Amino acid sequence: MKIGILAFIAEYTAEPGPVARKCEQLGFDSLFIPEHPIIPVHHVTPYPASRDGVIPEVYSHMPDPFMALALAAAATSKIKLGTGICLVPERNPLLLAKEVATLDHYSGGRFIFGIGAGWLKDESEIMGVDFRRRWPMTREYVRAMKQLWTRPEPSFEGKFVKFPPVRSYPKPAQKPHPPILIGAGGIGAGGERAMKNTVAIGDGWGPLMLSPAELAEQLQTLRKLCAEAGRDFGKIEISVFAPAGGKDTHAAAREYERAGAHRLVLFPPSLAPDKWESELEDIARAWM
Repeated sequence: MKIGILAFIAEYTAEPGPVARKCEQLGFDSLFIPEHPIIPVHHVTPYPASRDGVIPEVYSHMPDPFMALALAAAATSKIKLGTGICLVPERNPLLLAKEVATLDHYSGGRFIFGIGAGWLKDESEIMGVDFRRRWPMTREYVRAMKQLWTRPEPSFEGKFVKFPPVRSYPKPAQKPHPPILIGAGGIGAGGERAMKNTVAIGDGWGPLMLSPAELAEQLQTLRKLCAEAGRDFGKIEISVFAPAGGKDTHAAAREYERAGAHRLVLFPPSLAPDKWESELEDIARAWM
């Protein structure tokens, strides 16, 4: 079982380079950095992970994930580096393809492209996204980016993005491109949609806070969807994102592995400047 870290970096926490270096020294498989370019001061959409719907303050302080991961790449040599997740429809796909390819090239092929379409409707609309069509936009953007990553003179003609033959280098170090992790879904309609998107455009699925039993049940659906689409279920990497708390953590990791997870991505508590190293050390002892 691979163990990764989802780091809620902010300007008042430990910095990306030292955090990445420490994670690599401790033997973590990967470091993921999330994205929210803006948080509306007044929002109607409630935060789904809290009872009162209030969005945590750190969400307003997230750095650009590609800049943060570039700093992490410069400080390390082996650890995988991922977006957890990149809000694809809020970005220009030609520029995003360039950022992905550049980071993968200069990190030596260590990038994992975790993607989503956004849950915060208020943010999406401010960023110019038609929230109802965010996933059709995302699927098309990814298909366009795959052309940019793999062809010498790509062009694309779609509903949301169109461009004539262009040249775009560098190409990613990983071939044909960095793995695309659909970082969305759980139980219900959202989970099934995420799995369908994984089958359509992804190389992996990254559900949030599923129990081992829930994961095993959901993966039966994913296996069925793969069979219907002619995809090899065995080639899809499953990365479960979950808090780092709990008592019998080693047993929990084994349960997730038996359920079908290949990687657990854990959330450290704070990454505060005075205790981030001990937080990561505690997680390493508990889970690895």
